[in-house]
Amino acid sequence: MPIRIPTKLPAHNILKSEGVMVMSEGAANKQDIRPLQIGLLNLMPKKIQTETQFARLIGSTPLQIDLTLIRMSEHISKTTSHDHMESFYTSFQDIKHRKFDGLIITGAPIEHLPFEDVTYWDELCEVMDWTQTNVHSTFGVCWGGMAMIYYFHGVQKHMLDAKSFGCFRHQVQDHSSPYLRGFSDDLVIPVSRWTENKQTEIEAVEGLDVLISSDETGPCLVKDDSHRAIYIFNHFEYDSGTLKEEYDRDIANGTPINVPCNYYPNDDPSLQPFNRWRGHGHLLYGNWINEIYQTTKYDISKIGS
Repeated sequence: MPIRIPTKLPAHNILKSEGVMVMSEGAANKQDIRPLQIGLLNLMPKKIQTETQFARLIGSTPLQIDLTLIRMSEHISKTTSHDHMESFYTSFQDIKHRKFDGLIITGAPIEHLPFEDVTYWDELCEVMDWTQTNVHSTFGVCWGGMAMIYYFHGVQKHMLDAKSFGCFRHQVQDHSSPYLRGFSDDLVIPVSRWTENKQTEIEAVEGLDVLISSDETGPCLVKDDSHRAIYIFNHFEYDSGTLKEEYDRDIANGTPINVPCNYYPNDDPSLQPFNRWRGHGHLLYGNWINEIYQTTKYDISKIGS
């Protein structure tokens, strides 16, 4: 089954050219099935790139999905056109009456700030509370995951002396998890952040389970059953060239930055980077969608009850 997104959304043609099944709204309305309702709260500056990355991952499953793009109500994007935001995004205040099978909360390039100093923190807290009554399963990504684990459990983020940047080896800690079906014992995941969560602090909280971690970069994927949520602090959704774009940007701006480790062949930025994470990225998001499908209410109005 395909993912349903607006025909004029830039991601539509990109995904179609990659072989991902996409469906027009008109065709989907003729089908007598209940598609999964998935929301994407996109906090990243590059909205189009981010929405395409996540649509690619959740659109590669056998289930039909309706994707709703959500923005913070008062925050104005400075890097994405007003027309795009008006055409394809709905403010949280305008959709909070709805129920969703799943919600993804993306990262944001504001990790240097205390959570309470973020301009939209109060509304994001409202979103996180709302997930407990209106969303069956929530997936917090990078800063979004750090915000959720802090808000629900008080787990702090800590500044690093140097940016964790590159493709780091990780190990699966719980092979019985339905989110990790098909995973290898050892895998590579892109990391790009100036902060970290401490594994000891997460493990000290009853009900939090670390599913994937790295000796170099710490916990990566955390399950929070009590809030029907999972948190990932790294970036399975990244395109092959995302780390390169970040590296080239910092070099051009004169920002001190190391070559992303284990990314370019022989760590040589003049060479085409390898994508070592694509398969596991599709597995994780496909497993998340499947787990939602297996456990959500058929009557969507009963989610949260």
